[in-house]
Amino acid sequence: MDRPDVVVLDYGSGNVRSAVRALEHVGARVELSGDPEVAEAAQGLVIPGVGAFAACMESLRAVAGPRVIGRRLAGGRPILGICVGMQVMFERGVEHGVDTAGCGQWPGIVDRLSAPVLPHMGWNTVDVPGDSELFAGVVGERFYFVHSYAARSWGLRSDLGPIAAGEVAWATHGEPFVAAVDNGALAVTQFHPEKSGEAGLRLLRNWLDRL
Repeated sequence: MDRPDVVVLDYGSGNVRSAVRALEHVGARVELSGDPEVAEAAQGLVIPGVGAFAACMESLRAVAGPRVIGRRLAGGRPILGICVGMQVMFERGVEHGVDTAGCGQWPGIVDRLSAPVLPHMGWNTVDVPGDSELFAGVVGERFYFVHSYAARSWGLRSDLGPIAAGEVAWATHGEPFVAAVDNGALAVTQFHPEKSGEAGLRLLRNWLDRL
């Protein structure tokens, strides 16, 4: 079977080598690139992200990331967003009083979790409704989170069309927050599948199988 071509977008957002290694491990041919043309042409595109929402958006814009994301999704071409790479898909992020526009694929605000201990760091279960292709074989497993901000409530429409309740997975740390969304060509996780052991590798393999 041919190995799918995946680009991990290199836009200066932290250490992305673990994502590259995990994707290679589950069978992808992976290129780390900040070239917009390369990112747009790949079978699958992964948007990683660590750090602050505003800094990630600034770095994304420097490599035409929002344009690449918009064009790929308009053509139904798969994207996987991880951690802050998930958060920037929403309309806005608010951190330390700074309100930053995101990529706007979904309505909603990413802001600080209300929890006794932050960051939310470590392993947590995910509430996966319905029959999820993305979570096939890993429902009830634990995944690795590192974050203090999250999307907590949002509408059920996007530029991609209706978002069904069965496309949204939730986790709880102090309060419920969006842990993952699987919405057409756009799949995202607040947790790090590349750091989540066998469950994370299975999830990445599920995503690759759809390319």
